[in-house]
Amino acid sequence: MSLPVSQFGSDHVETANRNGKKANVAAFAVSAYAATAHRAASKPFNPLLAETYECVREDKGFRFVAEQVSHHPPISACHAESARWSFWQEARIRTKFWGKSMEFQPAGRVHVRLHTTGDHFTWNKASSWSSSRHEVRGAVSWSGGRLRLAGRWSETLTAGDPPKARCLWRPGAMPPEHEDYYGFTRFAMELNELEPGMKDVLPHTDTRLRPDQRALEEGDVDRAEQLKHQLEQAQRERRREAPDHTPAWFRLAGRHSCAKTTLRCLLYLPPAPPRNPITKGG
Repeated sequence: MSLPVSQFGSDHVETANRNGKKANVAAFAVSAYAATAHRAASKPFNPLLAETYECVREDKGFRFVAEQVSHHPPISACHAESARWSFWQEARIRTKFWGKSMEFQPAGRVHVRLHTTGDHFTWNKASSWSSSRHEVRGAVSWSGGRLRLAGRWSETLTAGDPPKARCLWRPGAMPPEHEDYYGFTRFAMELNELEPGMKDVLPHTDTRLRPDQRALEEGDVDRAEQLKHQLEQAQRERRREAPDHTPAWFRLAGRHSCAKTTLRCLLYLPPAPPRNPITKGG
């Protein structure tokens, strides 16, 4: 993609006027869906409760941490940051069955803060309909006017009215072998890589250590399904023994007016004040 999170704090985003920033935020939100146009249609592996993922990309200037913080309902939380921006969200899916059809409603709030300008943007994930597949329509409105946004999340997003509309975003080229790798982008293909020495520093909960995921990457689907079943059965047994769970890296930090939760990453919160020391003899 041409507007990944690692480039969100680039100059063209930071120097735009306020309405231009909102349009660029919309482009960033749309860009998250682009690779799913090529994604395999089979149901993905659900993260196990307490499963984590950490990624430090010095070449791209950001670091990222994610954790599965709830099993019922399934909720994932993540936090990423660079010198110029911070990004965090909680993600979950609401599923409804309508006879011959199914409805998937993405839920959870997304946050982006630009450190250089102090701007804080937040939005909820949008639903879509098959009758207008891939189509995106919207607008940035203010007291003095309105900027039209239109396009397709798999192709492009423009701002303004034709023929003067400008391109805000378009997806980058997929790698030649993407069909053999579940429709992943080049960046996504790199995420499961275990480089030398990583096993010594990663927590045992890191997703790269899942044997079923490794088998799937190696093309052994039957083995992956068998291992997946074993891991999920072990999770059910753990939950029977210890039904309560406290996330390791995130905590509930409050609720929005729309009653949606906010999860903040403990790694990036200010340290708690020291407790009063316990002294002997009163």
